[in-house]
Amino acid sequence: MNQKELKELIEFLIEKDIAEFELERGDVKLRVKRAGNSPEVHFVQSAVPQVMAAPIVMPQAATGAATPAGGHTPEKTESPAASDEDLFLVKSPIVGTYYEAPSPGSPPFVKVGDTVETGQILCIIEAMKLMNEIESDVSGVVAKILVKNGQPVEYGQPLFAIAARK
Repeated sequence: MNQKELKELIEFLIEKDIAEFELERGDVKLRVKRAGNSPEVHFVQSAVPQVMAAPIVMPQAATGAATPAGGHTPEKTESPAASDEDLFLVKSPIVGTYYEAPSPGSPPFVKVGDTVETGQILCIIEAMKLMNEIESDVSGVVAKILVKNGQPVEYGQPLFAIAARK
């Protein structure tokens, strides 16, 4: 739904004096509620902005956190060919819950040592009951997984360190 369609819909709702309206179409959810003269619009689309990737110097990761039952323990090791200066950090573009696999019991999308291509799904972050697929912005080898399955993540929190292909 583009801005013009949204504006026309709001004008139609005002014209017909409709106080509240909800629409779900595919991965788009729209809710319009009027209070007085001005409409209040809530627009949610599950498309995730591009995952940020930047060169980093990785500090040693803290250990000692409990592993969720049946969960995957994140790998804290890196491949011998990758130095910290060559790693790209994939950060969470949203606040939510990190999941390493498409469903419980399924194999994880990626493991340490896996080769990934640009656009390949690395994980899912659930936010407000929406499952957002996080894709790689670089091609290379997964050097580190920095979060645990089921762990809450913040905006900008590092998720993966990838040794970029040269």
